[in-house]
Amino acid sequence: MNKVTVLGSLNVDTTFRIKDFPQAGETVQVKSKSNAAGGKGANQAVAAAREGAQTSFIGQIGNDGAGQFMLDSLKADKIDSTFVSENESVGTGTANIMLDDNGQNCILVYGGANQTLTAEEVQKAEPTIKNSDFVVAQFETPQDAAIAAFKIAKQNGVTTVLNPAPAPSNGIKPELLKLTDIIVPNELESASITGIKITDQVSMTATAKKFADLGVANLIITIGDKGAFYSTPDKAEMLPAYKVKAVDTTAAGDTFIGAFVSQVAPDFSNIVSAVKFAQHASSLTVQRLGAQPSIPTLDEVLKVEKESAS
Repeated sequence: MNKVTVLGSLNVDTTFRIKDFPQAGETVQVKSKSNAAGGKGANQAVAAAREGAQTSFIGQIGNDGAGQFMLDSLKADKIDSTFVSENESVGTGTANIMLDDNGQNCILVYGGANQTLTAEEVQKAEPTIKNSDFVVAQFETPQDAAIAAFKIAKQNGVTTVLNPAPAPSNGIKPELLKLTDIIVPNELESASITGIKITDQVSMTATAKKFADLGVANLIITIGDKGAFYSTPDKAEMLPAYKVKAVDTTAAGDTFIGAFVSQVAPDFSNIVSAVKFAQHASSLTVQRLGAQPSIPTLDEVLKVEKESAS
């Protein structure tokens, strides 16, 4: 069983189902509205926990009902929330999600307490980080917090996983990249960071070289319904996606990352099987509504893997 610590965001998601995305100045009718626990960090932690990893979380909430709701959601999945701190002056993060009839989404995120998480708060979690196999971070919390976590991880032989989402407008701090063992962007985030548009195998290979030059030796690019490209110093390959009818893609990428770290070895020796497992997990997620409610369990993923192999 992998031990995974996730540093990241805690958001209460409000999803609005609509026929089509509005144009500028247009008012559209909402078909339905629902609330669920979310945030990229929390989603990834839930995915890791449901796929069998012993999971801990580092983050921050506000002193409000939304914060308690998020704590309860972590505990429901047996995620250790010891190092989720509370900000007395800033509210818990929220996300408003527009979901169209094709299963595509647009998301408006209010960072709230996620954005006030400090390196000092992260350092309090050193005992948990040291005892982990993997530490995962994204960009809905400050980069300085991720740097603090990754420094502790690297000093203790813990593998670091960076999901550069959402892609930061002011770029990624070079120090963070040098502390990263594997980076997992989607194709748009990858292009934003490297300047290389993902179009074919040549562009993927060039992207892997660019990240290696920046200090990250291992890469996975998720490319929606086309699949995922992975690259290590030893091998690289495009793995096609499993074809399903998507109804909501909200937590697909987060499910992929959480499922991946629940299965992969710290030296990435089983990266192919771990990526395929993560693809099966995310293929289940996109067939369901909501963020965390859509994330499958280990038994569900294993069942789909068995069916796919037969």
